[in-house]
Amino acid sequence: MGKLWDKGYTLDSLIEAFTVGNDYELDQSLVVADCLGSMAHARGLARAGIISDDDAHALVDELLRIAHDAANGSFLIRAQDEDAHTAIEAALTEALGDLGKRIHTGRSRNDQVITALRLYGRAAIWQVMDATAETCDALFSLAEAHAQTPMPGRTHLQIAMPTTFGLWAASVAEALTDDLELLATARRLCDRGALGSAASYGVPLPLDRAYTSDLLGFERLQNNVLAVNNSRGRLELAVLSALESILLTLSKMATDLILFSLPEIGYVSLPEGLCSGSSIMPQKRNPDGLELLRSRSGVVGGYASTVRNIVRSLPSGYNRDFQDTKEPFLRGLAMTALAVRVAGRTIEALEVHPERLVKALVPEVYATDVALDRVQGGESFRDAYRYVGTHLDDLGSYQFDTALERRTGIGMPGSPGFDTGREALGRLLEHERGRQRQAQAALAALAGEDLVISAL
Repeated sequence: MGKLWDKGYTLDSLIEAFTVGNDYELDQSLVVADCLGSMAHARGLARAGIISDDDAHALVDELLRIAHDAANGSFLIRAQDEDAHTAIEAALTEALGDLGKRIHTGRSRNDQVITALRLYGRAAIWQVMDATAETCDALFSLAEAHAQTPMPGRTHLQIAMPTTFGLWAASVAEALTDDLELLATARRLCDRGALGSAASYGVPLPLDRAYTSDLLGFERLQNNVLAVNNSRGRLELAVLSALESILLTLSKMATDLILFSLPEIGYVSLPEGLCSGSSIMPQKRNPDGLELLRSRSGVVGGYASTVRNIVRSLPSGYNRDFQDTKEPFLRGLAMTALAVRVAGRTIEALEVHPERLVKALVPEVYATDVALDRVQGGESFRDAYRYVGTHLDDLGSYQFDTALERRTGIGMPGSPGFDTGREALGRLLEHERGRQRQAQAALAALAGEDLVISAL
């Protein structure tokens, strides 16, 4: 079978290599999603009376076979196929003859690829969410175990006020929960039906767009057909930006832990199994995983910038530029999922050294407490501040327990509210997992079995 756009002439070999690039390799991960989209389209064609119900059943059965072959690695896209769309249609035509050639009726590669990317993106986002939730759980557990473990809080990296190691751990978990809120918004943008928009302007056929959207378990239908195609790249950017936010949080966590694990600080240490060694210095244990968490934040941020720059000045309607938004999108999802799992493994294995944390509570960490004691004795804050700041050698023997007992406002070290953080995460996950079950049930009904998009 020729290319989907074939009109009887041969494309220049250099242009073909340039325009195809590695798209056919990237599309290998989209085959199952593309097959599901084609199943819905076949059902939609039958509903519109364009093909028979029996034809639709035959197409769905063959698409299911292709999806199985893709899942076990026996369906391969070749460079001459250009993409998954051509490879799948060629397989349908080989198996079903002229019926296979009818699958593209009323459809463009534009709404086809958008549908596949949204199905894949939705599944991948839920996988990233699950991995991030596990990391949050590990952080909250660490926080609960060290709810009263003393720790010097810092600003400008200098000793600031007394806090707890638990408060630090929970701060990362709550930041990741905020990041998941952003990712949930990006998921909702992915979770919209695109079939029937064709090449941006619909088609003169009675295709029921809402019907195919429901078959694919989308939360809702995206209305304007031109807006569907104009969302290409912008949607990927929304997802990548949310992923970058997760990695920004993990980057800060990684930097903190690298500092905390410095031998001269020693608040924590990393097990040998999480550290590589030096090729020349026998004593070295390097926190490579944490360092790469920081680096991957920049890489995914670069993917977001790439997509932003591609779509920045495009006119309305489809433009081939969109092809180059696919790779950063797929790579960003995979990289973030792996990074979040690495972060969770690190937190679970982290060794905390309370004795070093206690030793770090030098007297000046209580300077603000002493100043506020003077205020409660009737002195103005400015005078108390100035006095304490010029008498740091005479702070007395302030106790951490006292400092903790006095910090009982909402979310403070003495009343950290870890349960509040867990509840916020739980509510978000409950909603997202409910949506996931609904989507999976719709896809199972469409395919006749539980056909899972194994995204990452």
